[in-house]
Amino acid sequence: MPQYAKPQHILITGCSSGIGLDAALTLHRRGYHVIASVRNLQDAQPLEAAGIDVIQLDLNDSQSIEQALDETLELTGGRLDALFNNAAFGQPGAVEDLSRQALSEQFETNVLGTQDLTNRVIRIMRQQGHGRIIYNSSVLGLVAMAYRGAYNASKYAIEGLADTLRLELTGSGISVSLIEPGPIESQFRANAMKKYQQHINKAQSPHQAVYEGMEKRLQKPGPAAPFTLGPGAVTNKLIHALESPRPRARYFVTFPTYLFATLKRLFPGWLLDAVLRKVSKKEQ
Repeated sequence: MPQYAKPQHILITGCSSGIGLDAALTLHRRGYHVIASVRNLQDAQPLEAAGIDVIQLDLNDSQSIEQALDETLELTGGRLDALFNNAAFGQPGAVEDLSRQALSEQFETNVLGTQDLTNRVIRIMRQQGHGRIIYNSSVLGLVAMAYRGAYNASKYAIEGLADTLRLELTGSGISVSLIEPGPIESQFRANAMKKYQQHINKAQSPHQAVYEGMEKRLQKPGPAAPFTLGPGAVTNKLIHALESPRPRARYFVTFPTYLFATLKRLFPGWLLDAVLRKVSKKEQ
């Protein structure tokens, strides 16, 4: 592939809904050969109806990752130009209420499985001499919000891995970018509610009053936060990361990400904490 040529084959994880589904459909219409992964094959219908190749992938299972990548390479003739690490979920709850199991599940999907897949893809891209790796991170990879400790930590970890990889892959022809969205319309809150119910014992928590408000927010129909954008806002940044001759290290999406990135740079720690406490309290 000539230098800076538009990628052709892209693997996207987490395509059941939201950002992943929008990215898969948009890039397919744009002429990419998209391989869309879903955890449950019953979610494949809208993708297959659009003519997109769908594979099953469970990031919590290394065997599933290996099999999914083998299937991907069969579909692409052994080549993979780009990887969009999108699959993730959020585990709500105060840090002191998070069990080892809850934290383990959060990291298995958002960090360990994601990086397992990425490392396997890097070996392919090194042989090709080119590739683009894009991680879908979050504004919560830049700043921490109360009652999102597990998710905060997983996104901070992804940011550290991506930043390190970008340094280590210098000269390889492989670029690494992070996309950092704020609130985006998706099934994220519905999935988070399921994890909250699975792992958090409200009755035994000193944060019981906060959890009452959290439950209302997680179950609220429609956007639950100001400045919420549609998933296409993320896809637009993804396209730049894929097609620009000089992809950026970071792409901010939504006003809150721009705002908090600026405040983190300008404010002393105590003042930033005060702002984040106020925002968290307002949300609950």
